[in-house]
Amino acid sequence: MGNSHSGRHHRKNRHGAAAPTFNHGLPPPNQNQNQNQDQNQNQNQNQTTTAPAICLPYAHVDSSLRALAGQAEGFGRFAMGGFHGQLYHVITLSDDGPGSLRDGCRKKEPLWIVFEVSGTIQLQSYLSVSSHKTIDGRGQRIKLSGKGLRLKECEHVIVCNLEFEGGRGHDVDGIQIKPKSKHIWIDRCSLRDYDDGLIDITRESTDITISRCHFSQHDKTMLIGADPSHIGDRCIRVTIHHCFFDGTRQRHPRVRYGKVHLYNNYTRNWGIYAVCASVEAQIYSQCNIYEAADKKIAFKYLTEKFGFGNTIF
Repeated sequence: MGNSHSGRHHRKNRHGAAAPTFNHGLPPPNQNQNQNQDQNQNQNQNQTTTAPAICLPYAHVDSSLRALAGQAEGFGRFAMGGFHGQLYHVITLSDDGPGSLRDGCRKKEPLWIVFEVSGTIQLQSYLSVSSHKTIDGRGQRIKLSGKGLRLKECEHVIVCNLEFEGGRGHDVDGIQIKPKSKHIWIDRCSLRDYDDGLIDITRESTDITISRCHFSQHDKTMLIGADPSHIGDRCIRVTIHHCFFDGTRQRHPRVRYGKVHLYNNYTRNWGIYAVCASVEAQIYSQCNIYEAADKKIAFKYLTEKFGFGNTIF
């Protein structure tokens, strides 16, 4: 009897190794065909390298670690993070010191920060992130607690796949973006239970995208625009997409001034309102789902005094 598959046609996968084509019930090949098959296989083995025949599960996936850069959508789409820098390996969960996350974030040169450890980093103070940094938590489970990230007067920062939980203290936010920071992308992060906000974007910070994040167990979720006196916040531009606001009480987001594009977000079980706009806010809400309980307000407008109180909107 012949073999269960035919050697007549051989495909090559992306690494050059021959892959058989099954005949799915067709008559078995004759002896001459089997001999030809053996010869073809020997030729293919001589021509191919020793690389294993591994196919990535999705055609669009790039095997390069830094393929993440440049994939942001919306206003933060130009964020490149530490694309042009060296790899920095976090090897300790200590708050500071060589090999710590804080040590990498404070360096002035571009860096792509990756983690060799998993666990909780207990921050004793705000973790300031300098320009041209990527904090890439993919492949590990990293939780930041105690305090949060501070993006102050920086640009081109990417934060991916981190957990933020249990921030304590006055004015302690999970991620604080102020002042005058730009080209920021926060992607696939989980944020909950901080004493102030989960993400604050204020004081002329702009060109920012928040995507695929999970917000839960919190009151004041996301503030965009500091207060009515900060008219410089008119420059703010933020995109929020594919985020899950899960039982958070308010500010999904709360917007003053600036332009905010919301799309493909899912908000449920909020307490006061889902989205709130006030002085000069421009919100474009597109393809979002708002699952409210009884008598809950999805969109709220608050009248606030503009600038120094001369005009009321």
